[in-house]
Amino acid sequence: MRNTFTIFRRELASYFATPLAYVFIVIFLVLAGVLTFFVGDFFERGQADLQSFFTFHPWLYLVLIPALSMRLWAEERKSGTIELFLTLPVRLIEAVLGKFLAAWCFAGIALALTFPFWITVNVLGDPDNGVILAGYVASWLMAGAVLAIGAAVSAATKNQVIAFVVTASLVFVLIAAGTSMVLGLFRDWAPAGLVDAVAGASILGHFNAITRGVIDLRDLIYFISVMIAFLAANAIIVDLKKAD
Repeated sequence: MRNTFTIFRRELASYFATPLAYVFIVIFLVLAGVLTFFVGDFFERGQADLQSFFTFHPWLYLVLIPALSMRLWAEERKSGTIELFLTLPVRLIEAVLGKFLAAWCFAGIALALTFPFWITVNVLGDPDNGVILAGYVASWLMAGAVLAIGAAVSAATKNQVIAFVVTASLVFVLIAAGTSMVLGLFRDWAPAGLVDAVAGASILGHFNAITRGVIDLRDLIYFISVMIAFLAANAIIVDLKKAD
């Protein structure tokens, strides 16, 4: 774990060593604010909650998180530093975990900086803060799942643009699978078991379930399973391609 923590600190510090971190955070906060207070009709709804804030997170992460994950391994492979990186006295899984945890922590920092929204709701009314906390947990878990997918894709290519497009496409499928429109199309011809399987595979369904204030074990297992599966794929891909 010491090596993982060392890589974690190195990677997290690298974000703030360039303007990338600050640009990402500013874009995230601006878009979140616009979507919440203007597109989401926060004031017109007249309800003391952050539902309009969390509703847009899956679609916000569809663009921003792949932009964050695309550099995790593609940059190392393109610059040729991956060979040097993997000769360090660390195990591959430690390197994978260290880079992922740094990116996930950075995403968490950006999410935590939206705390003024939470304060605003409490000033304007009497919200259920337990539901809001559950929404933040759901958002962070979703960010971790998307980052794990992006890390695996990033390990498979030297091109960051390709990594971004492929990750965004995969995440779009996982989000769209849980929308009422897609599920409605399946219900027209597919058996109930297949419809349930499609809904169960969707990020959106599990995210929405937690944002309603109920942190179900099945939803936690889903997000953790996605992270474990794609981080394992990440390690396998890096191992297979390290000689390329």
